[in-house]
Amino acid sequence: MASDKAVGGRLFKPAGVKYRICDYRLAEGYLWRTHFAGRWPIPSGSLPLLLFLLFLVGCQHGGKKPIAERPHILIILADDLGYSDLGCYGSEIATPNLDALAKQGLVFQRFYNAARCCPTRASLLTGLYPHEAGMGGMVSSVFGDPEPGPYQGFLNKESATIAELLREAGYATYMSGKWHVGEKREHWPRKRGFDRYFGLISGGSSYFELDKDSVRLRQMALDDDSWEPPGENFYMTDAFSDQAIEFVRDHSERSPEKPFLLYLSYTAPHWPLHALPKDIQKYRGRYAIGWDSLRQQRYQRQLSLGLLDPAFRLSPREAGVPTWEEVADKSDWARRMEVHAAMVDRMDQGIGRLISELKANGMFENTVILFLSDNGASPEDISGRNMHNPDSEIGYPGSYVAFKKPWAIAATTPFRRYKRWLEEGGMVTPLIVHWPAGLQAKGITRETGHVVDIMATCLDLADASYPDAYQGKPLTALRGKSLRPVFDGGAMEKNRKMYWEHFGHQAMRKGKWKIISKAPDFDWELFDLEKDPTELNEIGRKNPQILSEMVNDYVSWAEEVGVR
Repeated sequence: MASDKAVGGRLFKPAGVKYRICDYRLAEGYLWRTHFAGRWPIPSGSLPLLLFLLFLVGCQHGGKKPIAERPHILIILADDLGYSDLGCYGSEIATPNLDALAKQGLVFQRFYNAARCCPTRASLLTGLYPHEAGMGGMVSSVFGDPEPGPYQGFLNKESATIAELLREAGYATYMSGKWHVGEKREHWPRKRGFDRYFGLISGGSSYFELDKDSVRLRQMALDDDSWEPPGENFYMTDAFSDQAIEFVRDHSERSPEKPFLLYLSYTAPHWPLHALPKDIQKYRGRYAIGWDSLRQQRYQRQLSLGLLDPAFRLSPREAGVPTWEEVADKSDWARRMEVHAAMVDRMDQGIGRLISELKANGMFENTVILFLSDNGASPEDISGRNMHNPDSEIGYPGSYVAFKKPWAIAATTPFRRYKRWLEEGGMVTPLIVHWPAGLQAKGITRETGHVVDIMATCLDLADASYPDAYQGKPLTALRGKSLRPVFDGGAMEKNRKMYWEHFGHQAMRKGKWKIISKAPDFDWELFDLEKDPTELNEIGRKNPQILSEMVNDYVSWAEEVGVR
């Protein structure tokens, strides 16, 4: 059978190819509809049988909500987006579509990820801490054969994904974008519950083509097949947006009776800094003020929006980072931030087009939209990769740079640190929740949550449960808690414990208290996030008992999940 082809991120069906529409089969009490890509009419005389089967399914469904009443679920994940990079979180970057969702929905002042791309994605997909899902570190190479365990570098079989469990519950499941939790084909998205997939299997790449560097193989895929970007008119962010839109359109035409899960996982604004000229042009000259002034401006907006309380003091510039006045090549530095802003802007445009598609198909009102980022802004310097052509202007094909630490600090305003670190700047993300048909709470919430909560929330929304086993294998117990009480105006557990570990950095939060230990010194620090939310005053010596008890709790957790 000829396969569908994608051009510029959109799927197109070859002319003259005939397809079956679907297989109907009864499995575990649900009527499953497996799509192939075309449409056949229901054979004459089969309608009574089909109605009888539907009646049986309804009887077996028990007290659960009918499939049509359950909401569609859209999870949008940005990559290396700083806490203050959206307009509704204090930014000057134009993000009108996300800002509109925030204005009409629920904005979390503080929501936690796992501080790095792979661990966050593993926790989001499985509802487990990264180590429990096999992703305590980073993804393993497609050529590697890692030892099984907490740092194996791909999702293990003791975990189930949101897609796997929602598909069991009658959802259609789609993904467009960055995967980054398993490089080998046996670990690709369609092997972990997604009906359809288009995107980047690997962690990052040029936005205009697939990287060909020797550091790590970069792979894109369409369903189970490798896919190469076309030579012209390709931009990664648009391709992901376009395919997400195509999935929604296709679902509306073929499966309007079923709810869907769509996981849209952008690479933007992860390096390299690549954007379209018309988007860069919007920000020409905007960042000549430098990072210090930008931080002050964003901080003041955050206060005026009511996002931050007066207790949130702006953290100082990090030691070793120069003032803007001390920088010689200001135009080069400003250009980096211009391109970063353009990348965020373009992502928001794509989200706007997707929202328009949902509205056009009558799906918007009953779609739960969750938007968040995988970690804080990136301080990484990638000049050592030697992939940048100095004759190419930053942002255009041939260039290959990052926006580096000074701008990363500005992007994580008001917090300390950034991606990979376990201060708040590395692991606090925006979270926007939008659901016209069901969201009771609106505005800014001071309730906190963790990325492990996404799975539990989706199961709650889908009227589904987390099983003890999946496909014959026992599952690790779910760590996350449903955020639904917050959606309804309630609260989460007050003194809940949350844990982190990544490359030797360690942290734990319990209620208002947080402890941090940083490699290579591993000295524990204690902070009161209620009085000191930006972690400026270490108080471990004044509260030795609290520190000791929390360290003991952390050690027990670390032993349980296999931290090394």
